[in-house]
Amino acid sequence: MKPNPDSFQTGLCLPSLRARLVAVLLAAGCLLVPAAHASTDPLSDLLGTPGSAGLGFAVRAEQSPYAGGGTRYDLLPLYLYEGKRVFLHGSRAGLKLFDEETQRVDLFLDQRFEGYADDRLPPSLAGMAERGSGLDAGVSYRFRQPWGTLQAEYLQDVSRFSRGSEVRLSYSYDWRSGRLVLRPSLTVSARDARLNNYYYGVRPGEATATRPAYEPGGGINTTLGLYGVYELSEGWRLLGGITRTMLDGRVKASPIIGRSAQTGVFIGAAYDFGTYKGQWAQETSPTYVKVLYGKSTEDGCHLAKIITLTCASTAKVNSTRIAGVQIGKPFIEQLNGWPLDIVGYLGVLQHDDRGLAANGLQLDAFMKAYYYGFPWSDKVKTRLGLGVGVSLAQRVPYDESSSQAARGRQTSRLLNYLDPSIDFSVGDLLGSRALKDTYLGFGVSHRSGIFGASRLLGNVNGGSNYIYTYIETVL
Repeated sequence: MKPNPDSFQTGLCLPSLRARLVAVLLAAGCLLVPAAHASTDPLSDLLGTPGSAGLGFAVRAEQSPYAGGGTRYDLLPLYLYEGKRVFLHGSRAGLKLFDEETQRVDLFLDQRFEGYADDRLPPSLAGMAERGSGLDAGVSYRFRQPWGTLQAEYLQDVSRFSRGSEVRLSYSYDWRSGRLVLRPSLTVSARDARLNNYYYGVRPGEATATRPAYEPGGGINTTLGLYGVYELSEGWRLLGGITRTMLDGRVKASPIIGRSAQTGVFIGAAYDFGTYKGQWAQETSPTYVKVLYGKSTEDGCHLAKIITLTCASTAKVNSTRIAGVQIGKPFIEQLNGWPLDIVGYLGVLQHDDRGLAANGLQLDAFMKAYYYGFPWSDKVKTRLGLGVGVSLAQRVPYDESSSQAARGRQTSRLLNYLDPSIDFSVGDLLGSRALKDTYLGFGVSHRSGIFGASRLLGNVNGGSNYIYTYIETVL
């Protein structure tokens, strides 16, 4: 990140393939890294090169406001993108309706990290229904000047959990010293009665002798925040932040609330692929087209066993299938002069659950590294690949729903995505120059919830694996 002293902002461009890639992430509900639910886009303008994307991770800890709730932890995959009209900033993704040096208007979706899952209830909430993490649609206006940035936002729950709304007003200032950028901020949030009653109220049917029915109604929360980014190298960034949210007095009076203020922190790291060369900004860069077909693996044949070649068998009973296509564009070719390419992909899979469940689509967006520095690659080019990204299923595939039900675990349509593969050049093998950039190989389509450590991914511990065969060519 190389912002000027007054702003993180950089003008960017967006080819159509990148628009489709980000649209998948937007439809997925996006990924997050704010340290507390009242923060307003702490990762905005992190990326510093036109058309750039970033990958990383963060660990988040936040005090639960609920009595006996303790501290909640999340391990979060982090995906970032900044385009001329489309953006992805941690928990937030959307469209830029108006974007100039001093003013900007956005439409966005943002994950709301409040509430609790019914399998992780604090004792004080025993017998109460789940309060789900909602998804908000919103509009924001930003006014940036050398003395700081003013921002106003309106958010409305569209996940049909709380059906509530919120108005946020914030001020922040960007301060830079060498490779370090700090952003202190103040946010005032006016929340309506539906929002507060859902997350902090007690319904009549949930009342007990020690937990009376209660509705806090609308109120105002205030959040102080400090966010930071440190540029380790041309591509790597360290990220961090701390927030302190003071709850409204009527919320604090709720019988299920155990503290008057929440503290949240996060720390993480991200790699900005565009900082190195920004090849995705070039319309003339090649396009990768990949067609694949695969089958589900046997129960117990997990990813670690597959990639270490200790298990490579597909299911014999209740076998399901996938077929799909992936389209990619290179971000980096020969990273630092090494035989290593980085390619961004958008994929669409069709699940054939063979009558065991309704079929459905799966949308995958991921970055993939290809290593091809093997001693024999000058004769037959061989690539070892690993893709990391996000996967959104139209319906939870049968392979996941059945295995999770057998273990008494929950499922999620949105999961982390891994795509390891190995292939070789068909042209090199056949001695055909026309097929030199055509590859035949094997891979694994893997969805998982990162061992139940990610609240964004539904705290899912488990997933699915499909071993597939594919052919890929470069246009």
